[in-house]
Amino acid sequence: MIVYENVTKRYGDVTVVDNLDLTIEEGEFVVFIGPSGCGKTTSLKMINRLIEMNEGSIYIEGNNVKDVDAVELRRKIGYVIQQIGLFPNMTIEENISIVPKLRKWSQEKCTKRVKELLEMVGMPYEENAKKYPNELSGGQQQRVGVLRALAAEPPIILMDEPFGALDPVTRDNLQDELKSLQKKLKKTIVFVTHDMDEAVKMADKIVFMYNGKVLQIASPEEMLRNPADSVIENFLGRLSYSFSGEDLTCQDVMRTKVLKVPETKKTLESLTLMKNRQLNSVVVIDENDKFKGIVGIKKIREEGYAGQEIGSIADETVPTVSINTSAKESFDLLTEHNRDFIVVLNRNKTVAGIVTESSIANALASVYWGEAK
Repeated sequence: MIVYENVTKRYGDVTVVDNLDLTIEEGEFVVFIGPSGCGKTTSLKMINRLIEMNEGSIYIEGNNVKDVDAVELRRKIGYVIQQIGLFPNMTIEENISIVPKLRKWSQEKCTKRVKELLEMVGMPYEENAKKYPNELSGGQQQRVGVLRALAAEPPIILMDEPFGALDPVTRDNLQDELKSLQKKLKKTIVFVTHDMDEAVKMADKIVFMYNGKVLQIASPEEMLRNPADSVIENFLGRLSYSFSGEDLTCQDVMRTKVLKVPETKKTLESLTLMKNRQLNSVVVIDENDKFKGIVGIKKIREEGYAGQEIGSIADETVPTVSINTSAKESFDLLTEHNRDFIVVLNRNKTVAGIVTESSIANALASVYWGEAK
């Protein structure tokens, strides 16, 4: 268990963490989140005394961290950062074994631990142990960074935006691996991120900070349903819908990848574009990029001719909605007019996107089950 009691950190006249009270239970995954400069990383680094607090106390299993030698404290707490920090002149096995060797583990025990950890993340010992960091991909290097933090079997792991520099697919995979490892190994993890998607996916408990103060401590579900402050609401953005989805607008549910053609485009060219995109209609715009109408394949076949401008047969009666129109209203229009889609317009009448039944269904699914990755 980690307990913050009235913890404050100042730099000169600037208070970066203001009277923080927080209890982190054993085996809990806690995420600090908030805008840049809110104090989340400072709060993390005060646990292992990389930053010293000005006031208050932090206790780990009842022991005040101020009373523990800083070097010994850090050897008992795993630490992972975005920059990874692997030693380039050491093999993967040597990098992972650093802290166990400092703690006087035998070579046999170190080797056994490295094998065990590499197998956990799908990096077989025989293929990877003797490689150097520059022989691995960015995702593999970050895996090794996490394994190094786990190597000496510390009860607590601190992670400061560990996946922030990775591509979305690698990041998503590593999030899944970390969550799986945490459940298996029952470690207490304190994690810093600025990404609410990541926080919702990973956390048992989210601590939202702003200007050094805690605005809310809650489970992801509770914070999504009942953000305690407008700052949190704005930070949550499209994730913070009511459970029923009634807060959804067309901007939330629309598809932005729309086949738009200028009204001067010829019918045959338009048909070719539709064929290549596997679509049965196009959105037609005028010379000012404003919405003019839609044209479907059936309309071209019935009324079109070679060399004709597509704008001359555009259906200008198609219903439109604004980006702020409720998703429910757009769904009602789809049903009422028996349309495949409804066009969503910006305030200046340019095309923002389209709403389809499937786009609404996907958005509603994200409300119930989280954003699709």
